[in-house]
Amino acid sequence: YRMSPKYRFPVMLNDCTVATIHFLKSLHMYGVDHARVVLCGDSVGGWVATELCKLFRNHPGLPRIRAQILIYAALQAVDFQSPSFQQNHNIPFLTWDMMFDCCSCHLAISSEWRSTIKKGTHLSPEFWKKYSKWLGHENIPERFKKRGYRPVVPGPVNEKAYLETALARSETCTPILAPDDILAQLPEACIVSCEYDLLRDHSLLYKKRLEDMGVPVTWHHMEDGFHGVFNTLGFGCLEFPCSLRILNLIVHFIKGL
Repeated sequence: YRMSPKYRFPVMLNDCTVATIHFLKSLHMYGVDHARVVLCGDSVGGWVATELCKLFRNHPGLPRIRAQILIYAALQAVDFQSPSFQQNHNIPFLTWDMMFDCCSCHLAISSEWRSTIKKGTHLSPEFWKKYSKWLGHENIPERFKKRGYRPVVPGPVNEKAYLETALARSETCTPILAPDDILAQLPEACIVSCEYDLLRDHSLLYKKRLEDMGVPVTWHHMEDGFHGVFNTLGFGCLEFPCSLRILNLIVHFIKGL
């Protein structure tokens, strides 16, 4: 797909959509069973896989997606005060500043709102009243708060920042906010989260949302994992043990479909 900063949202998603449609229409060319198509992605690729599953859940003339595999996926772009953000904000290979720079570039959000967004004052009380049932930190198991977590009460909303971050609050950029009736139609999921990952809580919150909607979820948590660890697979002495575990778990999941 074409990438930012030259190409911004929704170019990446559109490119992946076109490629997926081509693939689904050409399964016979690749020797793929139309009943066993799986979408997989890591990090922002996990977000793309999630959106494609939503898009193709009832697409006329195309095979239904059998399952989705999400590896430390980026699944929300609004709340940056959850336990994993407080605990892992300076851990390579994804720090808070790196993540903000990527999001602001992709969604055309001015860098002047960096501290405002980090503190949560870009969100209105009305937003939290509507969506806290899905984003609230009480949905995150207590064991994930033990390394350090302090509930934060946001200050007064910054209206300019609120307006400029409207796209981030959309259900496309933040799939956790998708309506119940859409999530209930999504395919079975395999979700991999990593303890030392800024985005860890994205997986935990999305897992709960899917399970609440009756979607089967297989979840694996890497206690020794961090964001990007899967990319070390095959790099010899640079390979982290959990990267191979993730691969084996994914293979086992796919074989069991």
